[in-house]
Amino acid sequence: MKVIIVDDHELIREGLKKVTAREPDIEVVGEASNSDELFELLNKHEVDIVILDISMPGRSGIDIITDIKIQGPNTKILIHTMHPEDRFAVQSLRAGGSGYITKNNASKSLVEALRKIYDGRKYISSSLAEQLTMELERNYEKPLHESLSSREFEVMRFIAQGKAVRDIAEILCISTNTVSSYRSRIMEKMRMKTNAEIIRYAVENNLLL
Repeated sequence: MKVIIVDDHELIREGLKKVTAREPDIEVVGEASNSDELFELLNKHEVDIVILDISMPGRSGIDIITDIKIQGPNTKILIHTMHPEDRFAVQSLRAGGSGYITKNNASKSLVEALRKIYDGRKYISSSLAEQLTMELERNYEKPLHESLSSREFEVMRFIAQGKAVRDIAEILCISTNTVSSYRSRIMEKMRMKTNAEIIRYAVENNLLL
């Protein structure tokens, strides 16, 4: 399998390369420190899996998952992050990710995750699987933001960051009317009326990277 590593910390990239170098069936064809470098690599290489950090300068990993899938629908994405699973795993998978691992477990789970994803399956840890099962058994009420689509979640986070409709439209390459439509749906689904409520919710739920 051909892999690209995306992380803004060189030491992290070197550590991931060291782990994959032991495996004869895994080839790292490039590495990037931000989304611009990533898409330059995707234009040059056919890649099976992108190992993607979701906490980088500029656009975060969750924001660019959709763009990766548009450019290469068959490209699979393994989220590799310092953030615990209960914060972003569900949104990452909903946005198009195929797996989610934390950096403190990467040396143990990276190769297993890559092979499982390469075979067309999803990868989550046993602890997250157990957590999701327990929540279903308790008929757990999901947080309001989990009712949003991946694009609605993306727009919601930009609103929470204080970005204007015009700025969001420019970042996402969509019209201001489309952004306003997303905002209306977000307000309806999350039962909110103002941007201030969205900002407070995002802060309280640690949704701002």
